[in-house]
Amino acid sequence: MAELKKTDISGNAHGLQRQGNRGLSLAGVYACRKLIARLSVNDFKTKFAGSYLGIVWAFVQPVIMIFVYWFVFEKGLKPVPVKNAAGAEVPFLLWLMAGLVPWFFFSDALSGGTRALLDYSYLVKKVVFRIDILPIVKVISAVFVHLFFLAFEVLVYALYGYYPNLYTLQILYYSVCLFVLLLGLTYLTSALVVFFRDLNQVISIVLQVGIWATPIMWNMDTMDIGAGFKGILMLNPLYYIVQGYRGSLIGKTAFWEQPGLTVYFWVFTLVMLLIGTGVFQKLRMHFADVL
Repeated sequence: MAELKKTDISGNAHGLQRQGNRGLSLAGVYACRKLIARLSVNDFKTKFAGSYLGIVWAFVQPVIMIFVYWFVFEKGLKPVPVKNAAGAEVPFLLWLMAGLVPWFFFSDALSGGTRALLDYSYLVKKVVFRIDILPIVKVISAVFVHLFFLAFEVLVYALYGYYPNLYTLQILYYSVCLFVLLLGLTYLTSALVVFFRDLNQVISIVLQVGIWATPIMWNMDTMDIGAGFKGILMLNPLYYIVQGYRGSLIGKTAFWEQPGLTVYFWVFTLVMLLIGTGVFQKLRMHFADVL
């Protein structure tokens, strides 16, 4: 961290002094793109600093989790065979991975992004710095592992005979969807947690419940639930993401084939982005005093 302060921060001092107190803008973020990239790589590396295997743990832990869930549900509970839109049975591991991979990204980025200002409090308090890039840094830091799992997922699917095609490219679109949603959420939570530290524990509980509230472990299409309750569950924006991954990798459906869900997701996401950045900008003048 000391090296980061001396090189990355001092090397950008003049630009940051000109922009430090300005509001959040795409132009400002673009101007700091090199600093964002360096901070993101450093943040990713320092998560596992001091451990023998280092960043290898970032990839090992989710892989183990996938296979634990697969063993419990496929071999232990023996669920009803999962079927795609065409009615063909799909290996449970593939169906499960399509839901877990985006969830791991969401969970990692939201947890890390919520702590952005706390983890980099020395930048908030002591340096003229564009603190509005810190939530972006945390989300991008989580992207590195996500990209690995996208490649890993495509490989596993290919081994099962589900070879990549044009539909597969849609997972990049859904990853961008999730990235934008996470930006809105992390701007909001990172600002609020400065004043309400218990929010970290609240987020942890929400994530524990959320993995079950989202149709990741279970198939909502085959469950005997009422249309009203199903509609409520579909309001979860992650439903759009998970179903999108499965449609891209298994069902071979395009995102424009569900215009209602697509419009709802982007309206929800853009509203959340406006709320998150608005709250962040309103509270930012108080961050240094509280931290």
